Amino acid sequence: MKTIFFKSIGFCWVLVFIFITSCKEDKIDFNAQVRPILNKNCISCHGGVKQSGGFGLVFRENALAKTINGHRGVVPGHPEKSEMISRITHKDPAMRMPLEREPLSKGEIEILTKWIEQGAEWQEHWAYLKPQKVEVAIDDLGWGVNEIDYFVFSKIKAHNLSPSNRAEAPDLVRRLYLDLLGVPPTTEQANEFINNPSDEAYESLVDTLLQSPKYGEHWSSMWLDLARYADSKGYEADRAREIWQYRDWVIKAFNKDMPFDQFTIDQLAGDLLPNPTKDQYIATAFHRNTLNNGEGGTDNEEYRISSVIDRVNTTWEVWQSTTMSCVQCHSHPYDPIKHKEYYTSFAFFNNTTDWDVPTEHPIYREYDSINEAELEDVKQWITKVSSITEVNKWEAFIRIQEPKLRPEDFDEAFKTVHYNRAGQDYMEVNNGAYVKLGSVDLSNIDRVYINYSQHTKVKGRLLITKDSINGEVIGEAILNKSNGFENLPIKLTSGVKTADLYFQFSSKAENYSFALDGFLLVNKLPANDEASNVIYGKIDALLNAGFIRSTPIMIEKPKDFGRQTQVFDRGNWLVLGDTVQAGIPKLFNVNNRLFKNRLDLAEWLVSDDNYLTGRVIVNRFWAKLFGRGIVLTSEDFGTLGEKPTHPELLDWLALKFSNDWQWSMKTLIRNIVLSETYKQSAVISEEAKQKDPQNQWLARSPRVRLSAEQIRDQALAVSGLLSDKMYGPSVMPYQPEGVWTVVYSDDIWKTSPKEDAYRRGLYTYLRRSSPYPSFISFDSSERETCLSRRINTNTPIQALVTLNDPVYFEAAIKLAEQIIAIEGDGKLKVETAYKKVMGKRISPEKSEILVKLFEDTNAYYKIHSDEARQLVNSDDLELASLTVIMNVLMNMDEFIVKS
Repeated sequence: MKTIFFKSIGFCWVLVFIFITSCKEDKIDFNAQVRPILNKNCISCHGGVKQSGGFGLVFRENALAKTINGHRGVVPGHPEKSEMISRITHKDPAMRMPLEREPLSKGEIEILTKWIEQGAEWQEHWAYLKPQKVEVAIDDLGWGVNEIDYFVFSKIKAHNLSPSNRAEAPDLVRRLYLDLLGVPPTTEQANEFINNPSDEAYESLVDTLLQSPKYGEHWSSMWLDLARYADSKGYEADRAREIWQYRDWVIKAFNKDMPFDQFTIDQLAGDLLPNPTKDQYIATAFHRNTLNNGEGGTDNEEYRISSVIDRVNTTWEVWQSTTMSCVQCHSHPYDPIKHKEYYTSFAFFNNTTDWDVPTEHPIYREYDSINEAELEDVKQWITKVSSITEVNKWEAFIRIQEPKLRPEDFDEAFKTVHYNRAGQDYMEVNNGAYVKLGSVDLSNIDRVYINYSQHTKVKGRLLITKDSINGEVIGEAILNKSNGFENLPIKLTSGVKTADLYFQFSSKAENYSFALDGFLLVNKLPANDEASNVIYGKIDALLNAGFIRSTPIMIEKPKDFGRQTQVFDRGNWLVLGDTVQAGIPKLFNVNNRLFKNRLDLAEWLVSDDNYLTGRVIVNRFWAKLFGRGIVLTSEDFGTLGEKPTHPELLDWLALKFSNDWQWSMKTLIRNIVLSETYKQSAVISEEAKQKDPQNQWLARSPRVRLSAEQIRDQALAVSGLLSDKMYGPSVMPYQPEGVWTVVYSDDIWKTSPKEDAYRRGLYTYLRRSSPYPSFISFDSSERETCLSRRINTNTPIQALVTLNDPVYFEAAIKLAEQIIAIEGDGKLKVETAYKKVMGKRISPEKSEILVKLFEDTNAYYKIHSDEARQLVNSDDLELASLTVIMNVLMNMDEFIVKS
């Protein structure tokens, strides 16, 4: 009996095991099976924007709530009680969902039904889940040399493909130079590797190239697209903007391999760091690349808000690949981000002191040598009596002249007019006027700086009273003709810490008036003696001194004068809703962090609490090297973005980048280019073409057209014209006359002299309303907004550019002049030129075609010598023929494509 009992028990457990196993096998995966059905068929009517019938599918709580008709859309465990199932299976077309579209398939209905039956479990989108650590056994790779190869090889095998052989040495060395430096190797550099293509030589070459200053120039281009860097302000007049020092900062940051976490913090909040340096201030120009509208009649506040909106959208796209712009007017249609949460992000950027005026304040000023020496004297004196913190504070005060309390900060104003339109922002102050600054912290203040413009010699009088119009007079001054700052010492009763200040203006002249820009408050100098009076004199002079260059930067308003952020109803800045504080959407705030300012935001972006930044950034670098990211949609990691082709690889790279490699961008690139995946040949087999035409599984190296800047740089490089000069203001290489004909602007394109005309494309002056024509033809960015990826096109205009643009023709002539000096026949000259341009030997078939073209051209020019003379401005017919050949070489597909 016992035996039968235990056998029965054992049999029951087998049944239970089989049942559990079958349940696991049939478990519906929300992200893989359910979400695609909902996004394709339901979200447009039941998403974050529209919730027809009171039913929404972006947030689980909405899906489980009662709809307008009182029924619950989804009842976990009970598909028969779920209105959703009832409606997608309804027989009446007027009731069946989705309306006016094909009904769901039987398989889709079964998936949704089973999902509800199993409890309607919700799962966050893959990008919002914590990256999972994957251990890889290096000793058991199967193919390749590092972990990257392990993940790639797994996908190659899974899709019944085989990896390609390693690329031939000439192709590999050219690829490496173009990817790391943006320019091809010289013949000597290529030959050095071709003669010794060992793994050791390759690794050594990678390390050498990563130390080249050209590395930073090349990789900065990607970042400047994201930063929407340009040399003009945009909009109608599109006037010049001096911000090239930010570009220099980016190049230097890449070259010194600044860790990406610091790279992030400096750009988003360098001004909020303790004792910020000049470089950290300049780095914040990342968010001063926003457009500025100086057109007459515009509202400064409207365009200031436009800049803040752009900063919100750009920050979320660059670091999180999140389409936050969708949330400005309503909740996100597809991702669980609520409308109100957009404005908690808005609050981070709403408290900066910049506003939409032509002067682009705040700016970081640099003086001539005389005034720099005066500033150094001030710093040296402060160093002797105080700390480096005090030195930095005063230098920032002198150079930046912030935080300035402007008319928008005044609590009251009487007999004044605030002009904040048509590119201006000042307050007209009349005789008998006053303005009030409420609750000013005076605990360490002994003077106020008034910034004003008075263009007549009529004298005015300023009284500063405390707590009321008739209160104690704590400062007074005579206002004369001026266009700068006036130093007003104030005397306070001992123990006063906070007070309301009333600034009262009067004059004997009845029609007295002047323009008030605002007030500067700064803590008093750390010593008070005769020497300090001399120092104050130097400070006063420096505040009013001219400067030789400046860069727009970010500066935070004082806490007591901060702006209040309110939700814009449907995105309309004139219709305000609830007041909100700085924060991030609940979706991302996994540990309920508290946020105060941009520094908190920047630190969160590169913290362990953030699951996206590592993935997003390694994907950007991967896309730059392979032509497409592991996630194709670099701009969108949300539910409508493409899924990663290699999710485990993406997570592995993200964790390595942020942890083991300590955010080192060079280490990330080094590991990728050392992989066997990167070294594969670009030759495609017929099998691979059929199974993987888009090269998703990386069974070969991609063939990618070079960027607009690279195509031009390469032509100049192989001809010997490319300048190695780095940094400094943008340059103006040749462009056709008339391209810069823009209304309301008399700016002209003045071709730069000497080597400046041949500098790298990175340094070409970029005017948003009229970008450099040949770059636009090859899909470069106009830089009006953040651009995550350039989409390569293929148009006849591109061939017309490289065949006819004077830059390319001048490069062809220069190269022909070098080739003509070679002793030998036409065949030798053609083959030598090909190797110099392409970095490898020519095939017999191509040689035959090009030699015949050379001979035919020679014969033609013997008959039409005037055309040859017109082409190269020389009587040398062979030079003209070789120029044509060089021009043809620079237009071959293999020249403008990286393979």
